[in-house]
Amino acid sequence: MTGMWTDSHCHLDAPEFGADGGSIAQRAAQLGVGWIVIPAVATANFAAVAALAHRQSNCAYALGIHPIFVPQAQESDLAVLRQSVAAAMADSRLVAIGEIGLDFFVPELKAAAMAEKQTHFYREQLKIARDFGLPVLLHARRAQDLILKQLRAISVPGGIAHAFNGSLQQAQAFIDLGFKLGFGGALTFPRALQLRRLAANLPLEAIVLETDAPDMAPVWLHPARNSPQQLPRIGQLLAELRGQAASDVARITSANVLAVLPRLAHLAGAAHLPESL
Repeated sequence: MTGMWTDSHCHLDAPEFGADGGSIAQRAAQLGVGWIVIPAVATANFAAVAALAHRQSNCAYALGIHPIFVPQAQESDLAVLRQSVAAAMADSRLVAIGEIGLDFFVPELKAAAMAEKQTHFYREQLKIARDFGLPVLLHARRAQDLILKQLRAISVPGGIAHAFNGSLQQAQAFIDLGFKLGFGGALTFPRALQLRRLAANLPLEAIVLETDAPDMAPVWLHPARNSPQQLPRIGQLLAELRGQAASDVARITSANVLAVLPRLAHLAGAAHLPESL
């Protein structure tokens, strides 16, 4: 049975999961996680995320080059991404371009030359998303305004600002551009006051939930490996912060993911169609 919650960002193919990604997805489904979106991080794992999404009935995937992998990436990888997306457009489980963006938290990524390369890869991947009409899954660590600047220059059909940790003004700027904001384990930490205020006060229609597993573990797991099985408990805490019923938070945040990832909505709809006689 399809569950209520949707994990909009989970690296289920990560080495930390070994060969257990499939069984973890199944256990998450038993706990009420209806869908899991698995973003790629480099051309080397394009095939892995697609294969994993096809092995699990509650998984979909995205293709992209993560900013942390940009230092090792070649210009030719952008051509590989474009070709891979073109080939996968017939695959109903491809739902977005991602994970892409900018990271100015990791010290070696802040050097001028690497910042320029990051920006180049981000812009070129936005163009691929634009050209294929796909939403994007954005990584924006210490880079919210620069991420927004490029989004205003290269128009894409919305997406998700993953692990959002910006200001209210930045949140509104993403919303105005057709984006949802991803919240996960970080909001479970009592000291994350600004993040908790945002999670409590933003319109629920702007919020999606995520685990970013195996990273971004909630407070009760930190620093252990995160898992999509934690999503219902993270969602319950969000509901408590907002003073809303967990069932409403599950329903609305899941609907938000489907609204911003229309190919996932189509896939979810197809999954509920009765087999023709």
